[in-house]
Amino acid sequence: MTSLNPRDPKDVEQIVRAAIASAQPLEVMGHGSKRAIGHPVATNAVLDMSALNAIVDYEPNELIITTQAGAPLADVMSLIDSKNQHFAFEPMNVSVLLGGARDAGTIGGMIAAGLAGPRRISAGGIRDHLLGAHAVSGFGDSFVAGGKVVKNVTGYDLCKLIAGSWGTLAVMTEVTLKVMPRPESERTLVLRGLDAVTANKAMTAAMTSPFDVSGAAHLPGSALRTTTGALAALAAEDQSVTLIRLEGITVSAGHRASSLRAALAASYGEAEIVEDAAAIWRDVRDVTPFAFDGPRALWPVWRIVCPPASGGSFGEALARETGGEVIYDWAGGLIWAALPPHDAAQAVSLRGRVNAIGGHATLIRGSDEARRAIDVFHPQAAGLAALGERVRKSFDPTHILNRGRMIRGTP
Repeated sequence: MTSLNPRDPKDVEQIVRAAIASAQPLEVMGHGSKRAIGHPVATNAVLDMSALNAIVDYEPNELIITTQAGAPLADVMSLIDSKNQHFAFEPMNVSVLLGGARDAGTIGGMIAAGLAGPRRISAGGIRDHLLGAHAVSGFGDSFVAGGKVVKNVTGYDLCKLIAGSWGTLAVMTEVTLKVMPRPESERTLVLRGLDAVTANKAMTAAMTSPFDVSGAAHLPGSALRTTTGALAALAAEDQSVTLIRLEGITVSAGHRASSLRAALAASYGEAEIVEDAAAIWRDVRDVTPFAFDGPRALWPVWRIVCPPASGGSFGEALARETGGEVIYDWAGGLIWAALPPHDAAQAVSLRGRVNAIGGHATLIRGSDEARRAIDVFHPQAAGLAALGERVRKSFDPTHILNRGRMIRGTP
């Protein structure tokens, strides 16, 4: 494997142009923490961006930070935390599911993957917080998208395309992100013993209430059976837990939590109010019940996004009929499913179920064999796929960047 290590954006341009000239595809990588997501890239040349790791500018009063794409995510989060700020979208730490170093991962990788945590339902995703980017296209040309201000209305916002593109459109070299003040206080309601459908209704009631909920998740008792850490202490054996988070000024968070508990009590039972549940929500964000070093380590893990109102019934049926385990985030709109190992027919069956409710499913953890045999990312309808291909070609006409990562069998 050939490793190409640019020191600045000009180096990236030269490397991409040389790759185009020699028809040599490039695998774009930072720390490689998410390398096991997606199809194996069809190349033996790695464009390693980890040397472009500087924090270029941080303006806490302006709520923006600019870094090079290879800046370690852990370092950036530590810096903004020191100013009592955070990324409101709660970037996921995939090492829990995939293994590898706990603090691995870069800012560029975070943006390219677009995997947001529980606060996604109230704060938006990574793409909503990406203000600007410097990048190199598949033509070998540098370009700038967006800017360094929160309100940017100059032209089409290409940042929205780059976020979640898994490095298939352009190589980011520098990015500007919005940061937010960390909430002063947090309260989490814990409801116990609800089935998935009833929990779905409780979460929907909380989300449609006037109490400004920032997180809603449900974990069946069977999924918690072998869990350790913060989640393990929440409920008795085989007892489900439903979590509803409220954040803000201490007085406000406490008042809203008490009011919401009273509003839910008649239909869903009395909730406990937990004052410090940060570790619990980290476990939800990182899907610790399905950890790579746990009893389900060999089970494929799917990330299913669907209409929230359908989540409870869909997940309950999926677990019952496959013998798998599921947990629910985003008030039922995000389902993490660990399913017993099976052949490619399992993926076809799952995708059929997901299509029926208007959702999509991505294989986040699977063997190399599985990643070659099935579509890791949900196949798109013909019209949407054609549009996506037109967009890709406008950035990277020869498919030199991360060839084959998102679409299986790409030549």
